[in-house]
Amino acid sequence: MESALSKEIIEWSREDLHGARMQPMEKTKGKKRKSALVRSSIGAYAVQCEACLKWRLIDTEEEYEEIRSRFIEEPFVCSKKADVSCEDPTDIEYDATRTWAADKPNVPKTPKGFQRDLVLRKDFSKMDAYYITPTGKKVRALSEIAAYLSSNPDCKDLSPSDFNFMVPKIMADTIPAHIERKVSTSGSNKKRKKSEKEDE
Repeated sequence: MESALSKEIIEWSREDLHGARMQPMEKTKGKKRKSALVRSSIGAYAVQCEACLKWRLIDTEEEYEEIRSRFIEEPFVCSKKADVSCEDPTDIEYDATRTWAADKPNVPKTPKGFQRDLVLRKDFSKMDAYYITPTGKKVRALSEIAAYLSSNPDCKDLSPSDFNFMVPKIMADTIPAHIERKVSTSGSNKKRKKSEKEDE
């Protein structure tokens, strides 16, 4: 069972999944950016039923995080959605019409007042995670979280263990073909340049 996001990115690959959620992500469009990172816009959250293996769309990020945080202890089944059963058609098909990223189960819910963001690298190689604090500060590592918590008494009830920088796994079979070719071409160019240097 899996869970996922949609940017079409779904988070959680089958080998990691003991019943997790998947989120597909929508493909981004627009002008090229100079930055090595492109902010991903998650188009949908989905979870795979442990019983029938069908995908069910989850309405909100908050609900998705709630399911994910207890995924191992409380695997998802279709009946947890109102008026839904395993007899109903799947809500979304896992295919290459969108890019999927497979999430890990039991990632803690984002603490109140904080925002957890995922950034998809423009070559689709991986995602990066960071948190936005209540004061608007962007933090990218647990050491930064620890420093922030220690300097902000209002966060005394939180600890670094309440945060997680684990990122979803991009499902290779759903990456757009032109992205795969671009990465492949780049790799070939590097190999070619290395070979040319060795021949000199």
